Amino acid sequence: MDLRLRYSRQACVLLIYSAILPLLFTACQEASPSIPPSLPKATVAHPIRRKITDYLDLTGNTQAINTVQLVARVSGYLEGVYFKDGQFVKKGQLLFLIQQNTYQENLRQAEAAVLQQKAQLEYAEIQMRRYADLVQKSAVSKSDYDNWVSQRNEAQANLSAAEAQRSLASLNLSYTEVRAPFDGRMDRRLVDPGNMVGAGANTVLAQISEIDPIYAYFNISDADLARLMSQTRWTPERAGGVKLPAFLSVLEEKDYPHRGYVDFAATNLAATSGTLLLRGLFPNASGRILPGLYARIQIPFHERSALLVPEMAVSNDQQGSYLLIDGEKNIVQRRNVRIGSLKNDLRVIEDGLNEEEWVIVNGLVRSIPGHEIIPERRQEDAMVQDSTPAPPKRRSRQ
Repeated sequence: MDLRLRYSRQACVLLIYSAILPLLFTACQEASPSIPPSLPKATVAHPIRRKITDYLDLTGNTQAINTVQLVARVSGYLEGVYFKDGQFVKKGQLLFLIQQNTYQENLRQAEAAVLQQKAQLEYAEIQMRRYADLVQKSAVSKSDYDNWVSQRNEAQANLSAAEAQRSLASLNLSYTEVRAPFDGRMDRRLVDPGNMVGAGANTVLAQISEIDPIYAYFNISDADLARLMSQTRWTPERAGGVKLPAFLSVLEEKDYPHRGYVDFAATNLAATSGTLLLRGLFPNASGRILPGLYARIQIPFHERSALLVPEMAVSNDQQGSYLLIDGEKNIVQRRNVRIGSLKNDLRVIEDGLNEEEWVIVNGLVRSIPGHEIIPERRQEDAMVQDSTPAPPKRRSRQ
């Protein structure tokens, strides 16, 4: 009997709970109304109108303006090397010395021969004058006088030959000193001291290159050549007279730090590629630009006004480049545009945008075309700041 009473009480409690819980759940829902999601925020700004310069972007290779192989022009043992491999040297600086004693003695011998021929010439002239007086007094025959005239002429010829031999001996002695023909940078030496050089053939001792200034050779297409000639007064035949500005960048350099000019253009376009070979001349006092480097060249040819937006505001997909615009009632719109060159983290917009529109420059991820945003409007200066990334921190060397 007690057991039945206990089961009946538990059944009553469960029935009461099952009736109360739905009422409590409904009351909680009525007490907590739904909160609509917040709209995304995005930074917007007008495009910037600035004067820009259009450039032709070209590629090429650097080359020394002068390169000379230093050779031994006389034979002998190499006595000394007076530079370090890779050293910068000045014009006229002594680089190699070939043994000189043989050539010094040859010069002394030639000088002695000159003195001997001078003495013979003086004696022949004295005798000629003497016989000239004797002929007038009829003391000697005319043939005796003519003989001394002939000897005088022969002595003059011998003296000229002796002086030429002396000059040749002096020249050979000067060839024992190999000097720098210009300011430049030495390559490694190819012959060590003590070796015989110049025996039977010219021995290459080393190579020197003049790299300040330095050349950059590059090719321009016929289409770019037409644009360049139409926008400037430059023409290929006037390349040596009109200094067309050019800017050079090598290795990991940015912003084309080397300023020079175009100083040469080939006489005809290559038939296979339809390009014209040009050459630029650039200062290289530091020697940083080495011959043979891959080079990027920019040539300015036109100044104009253009609209620019931060590079980070430009997106791309299969349909092309586009911007997100803050449209009517702050509804995001997609705008297809034609982009131009990059100017210091700002992208030139050639077509598809006007300067009165608000471009979304920050918060692009949450800005969806057709959806509303909360715009934060910025001025041009702020737009430029937003487009310029912070410089990377340098890592300390361990």
